[in-house]
Amino acid sequence: MLNEEVLINPVITEKASLLQESNKYVFKVHSKSNKYQIKKAVEEIFEVTVLGVNVVKVHGKNKVFNGKKVLTPSWKKALITLKLGDTISLVEGA
Repeated sequence: MLNEEVLINPVITEKASLLQESNKYVFKVHSKSNKYQIKKAVEEIFEVTVLGVNVVKVHGKNKVFNGKKVLTPSWKKALITLKLGDTISLVEGA
């Protein structure tokens, strides 16, 4: 699996923004990737040192669309802890 395929996109929420202050970043990752692949991908793409990777499976939710019950897809997210002093710019053009 290529490094570009492992990281899908960053998760930009209020809680994830607060975690960035403590050098932690949240990414949506490929469902078949593991901690070692995620660590390697982040280090090579962003040129930073990763101290830790925590992975969580987010289960889909039941939603109602146009009167029909639909299950949203499950996905996997990774919480990346970086070495003190390293940062990742998640906003394009910054």
